[in-house]
Amino acid sequence: MESRELSSSELKKEQQKTLETPRMHYGISAWLLFRLMDVVYGRKAALSKFLVLEIIARMPYVAWEQVSYVAITHTHSAPKFARRIHGEVLDAREQQDNELWHLLIIEELTQTRGYKKHGLIRVRVLPQILAYLYYHLSWFLYVLKPRWSYLLNAQFEDHAEHEYMGYVRDHPETDDEKWESSFRDEYGNYETVGDLLRAIALDERHHKLKSLEQIEQARFHQFDDGDDDDNASK
Repeated sequence: MESRELSSSELKKEQQKTLETPRMHYGISAWLLFRLMDVVYGRKAALSKFLVLEIIARMPYVAWEQVSYVAITHTHSAPKFARRIHGEVLDAREQQDNELWHLLIIEELTQTRGYKKHGLIRVRVLPQILAYLYYHLSWFLYVLKPRWSYLLNAQFEDHAEHEYMGYVRDHPETDDEKWESSFRDEYGNYETVGDLLRAIALDERHHKLKSLEQIEQARFHQFDDGDDDDNASK
């Protein structure tokens, strides 16, 4: 992700850019999910709440990958088109892996802060239920009309981006807290927890922008191999 190449000062500039940008208009599905999380985990951003977000965040990418493999099976007679779908699979997998790093890193952070005080049901059981439901919603929308699933994901990622950046703004002490982690080599060599959370927020922005870009490209139409290039751009 591009945030790996940014300095601390550049990350702070990107944070300000996020905070000055209005949130997207959220649809009913996204709105209900966010309101439910506010009721269960509180309205204020918190690391324990980020853990729930990251458990859920991978689900659309998993759903897209599985649906896309089925689509490849049905479009093998148009190899160029099938190959483009496979390219989307690889992109979804990369974003899925990035969200996995977020999950592991936030889990590591919460373990040092006693997340168990929130209770097994709220921290372990309910997030799994939400992830299960979100996966099937993403899957259904993707099968029905891919752009709907992309839009839902863009709204989810927009919410996550603003939540992370807002948390760092409200907790300036994170800029004085050194980030010690077993994931530094894989994710990024950030000096402070504040810069780490800014980098995660920028990843969420990247995922959001990618989903918005895919809204214009979303298609699962089968056409002749020779017509792939012309039709794919329509």
